[in-house]
Amino acid sequence: MCPQLSVKAVLGGHDQANRFLALIDGLANKRVAIVGDVIADEFIYGRIERVSREAPVLILNYDSAEVLAGGAGNAANNVAALGGQSRLCGLLGRDNVAERLVAGLHGGVKTSSLVRPSGYVTPTKTRVLAGGVHSAKQQVVRIDKSAPAFDFSGSKTFLRAVHRAIKGCDAVIVSDYGSGLVTPALAQTIKQQCTRTTRRRPIPVVIDSRYHLLDYRGFTACTPNESEVEQLLDVRIGEDAQALEQAGRTVLKRLRMGAVLITRGSRGMALFERKNRTVHVPIFGSDETVDVTGAGDTVIATLTLALAAGASMFEATRLANYASGLVVMKRGTATVTAEELRGAVMGDHELPEL
Repeated sequence: MCPQLSVKAVLGGHDQANRFLALIDGLANKRVAIVGDVIADEFIYGRIERVSREAPVLILNYDSAEVLAGGAGNAANNVAALGGQSRLCGLLGRDNVAERLVAGLHGGVKTSSLVRPSGYVTPTKTRVLAGGVHSAKQQVVRIDKSAPAFDFSGSKTFLRAVHRAIKGCDAVIVSDYGSGLVTPALAQTIKQQCTRTTRRRPIPVVIDSRYHLLDYRGFTACTPNESEVEQLLDVRIGEDAQALEQAGRTVLKRLRMGAVLITRGSRGMALFERKNRTVHVPIFGSDETVDVTGAGDTVIATLTLALAAGASMFEATRLANYASGLVVMKRGTATVTAEELRGAVMGDHELPEL
């Protein structure tokens, strides 16, 4: 079993900070294809009026509503917000919520590979948030509307869209939220196309699978959170460092991944690579988070874009950790900009602002 290493022991002061800043500059215009499940995140905001006499529930006075891109769409928004060229490939319906989702995408997200078949219903997660006039709004209920069974994974139309999205790209994110659209076979097809290029550096293919991670093998990296790993392996990690080490190494070996990055919420991240010691990265910023919605999408977007820019897996993990610490302090399905990321690096290393 590999010994473990705390990131605090390998900090390189200003030299490392300058390396991170150079990598952030290098994120600009890197082409990342995001293939996967596009989900509409709907937020309904209201002010608490009173408790209902009909049932022990709050009555809210409607304030406003918005629809943001979730799932693969959120990962695509994060890539674009960081300055990358984002190519989103997935399914969307022809319903109103899809129109609102597309209208809200970052301007840097290319949508030419979105397929919108007739009869498809856009999966939607509706969150109702309530609060007083002078208090922060908190989520009180979430209503999920899943897309009905819709087998489109083998469609020639969708496969052509996938090939169009990944052609000439610098990296690929595969985002599997469990709809059945994204499969290990599709991911292998993407990997094979990426290996046919004449580039000196391999094109990273990074996997995010909510329920079927153990079916994906032989890719650049994957980014499960701790609870997903616990469910996959039927273990309990918590504060047990040995359990974490064993779980990470088990996933790494079984999946034959180049790296496994386990996100641990307030406990930070743990990076597992086959020939390297485990690296534990403490959380950046405050552990009093505002909203973790979509934080995993920010992690995989930053990690993959950094790899496309030439970062090592350790460097990409550090940048993803900065981005994650920033995004959980924002409400809703949020993104992080390159400027915010640069500010986090400079503040963490106590560099003077330019």
